Amino acid sequence: MTQGLNPSMHRRATAAAVIGNAVEWFDFAVYGLLSGVIARLFFPSDDPSTAILIGFATLGITFVARPFGGLVFGLWADRHGRRNVLAVVFGLMAIGTLMIGLLPTYAAIGVAAPILLVISRMIQGFSAGGEFGNATTALIEFAPLHRRGFYGSLQMVSQGFAVLAASLSVVVLTKSLDPADFDSWGWRIPFLAGTLIGPIGLYMRMRVTESPEFLKERELRQGRDTAPVGRLLRDHKTEVAAFIGIFAAVTGPNYINMIYLPSIAARELGVAHGDAALAVTVMALLMIFLIPLAGWLSDQFDRLSLMALGLVSAAVCYGILYAKLVNSPSMAGLMLLYICFAFPYALVVGPASTFVVELLPIRTRATGSSLSYNLAAMLFGGLAPLTVSWIAATTGSDFAPPLYVAAMLGLGMAGIVSLGLKRLVVQGNTQNCLY
Repeated sequence: MTQGLNPSMHRRATAAAVIGNAVEWFDFAVYGLLSGVIARLFFPSDDPSTAILIGFATLGITFVARPFGGLVFGLWADRHGRRNVLAVVFGLMAIGTLMIGLLPTYAAIGVAAPILLVISRMIQGFSAGGEFGNATTALIEFAPLHRRGFYGSLQMVSQGFAVLAASLSVVVLTKSLDPADFDSWGWRIPFLAGTLIGPIGLYMRMRVTESPEFLKERELRQGRDTAPVGRLLRDHKTEVAAFIGIFAAVTGPNYINMIYLPSIAARELGVAHGDAALAVTVMALLMIFLIPLAGWLSDQFDRLSLMALGLVSAAVCYGILYAKLVNSPSMAGLMLLYICFAFPYALVVGPASTFVVELLPIRTRATGSSLSYNLAAMLFGGLAPLTVSWIAATTGSDFAPPLYVAAMLGLGMAGIVSLGLKRLVVQGNTQNCLY
């Protein structure tokens, strides 16, 4: 156990980080899965493809706020502690989610509807920007040193639970309601449910103390400024650039599989919307088991090598199975793609959080991990459906998704290689704080 931390507080901190993060990402995942419906209701258009494209753009614009949220909350957490930051970001997410659940549609209030929708999404984006780096940092700082890979993977597992719960809710609602009722009021239920759960996560986070590791660091620095962005980018620019690539490999494929591919499968490949959501559900369920296994493996073996293996295998797997799906569209083909891709992809996702946080000093962990993750999420994650939609529309190619996924995995490999080379250069220097 981490020095100075009792088992009860360790369990409480783990639950607060994991459950709170799951609720945050449930709200994000629900919007992604319902983006097509929301686009029709808030951005009416004579061309269905244009409406969907605008819906993806609204999803993507939310990510513009995330780096700002990551920077603001990361600096706050590195200077003053993780606990209060985690409570504040949770409250902001609840406000944004409640707004979406209660907003009148375009038919009711006209152009004010999409404007208010974008504002609520920006609030959610700013909140989500402060979630990942701070929750991950707190989770790992509370974890035993020899099990940090496993505990760090729980951050991604919580996102898997969120996608699972979100996709299940969409499946149940689409199967139990007729289309008119679903479009009228059924789509609002997951957002309102997420808001009701909010107070539970907030209560759990307020009952957690600061980690002994952070408290010791704060005592040593004696109130001095410890997390200027300039120092982070000057002293750790190689790491930050590499982390952006690694997180591009984590977020890019995730948003293609969770948001873009189900929409295209339902619209162009003849797969029912509910069946496409079911395929996402199966993948999310599988990842919930595979990610902690990969995190545990990273405690037994070198994290860098394990992630490199996953990146190469995932790229090959996705390309082959997507081509098969396009040539012979079916629900079984979509399911096979998701299931087979999950195994190598988990080797990347599982160790990623711990790998990043461990390579940064305590005084810049929340800022560095938040900034790199949210820049990657903005550039390569949230904009992924919009980018791939644009590529497919302009080129007429059916293979924009696998090419995009391969490019993201390639960025991850570039990050891994650069960190591997730096590790070789500094190997043996015991004074280096990173390696």
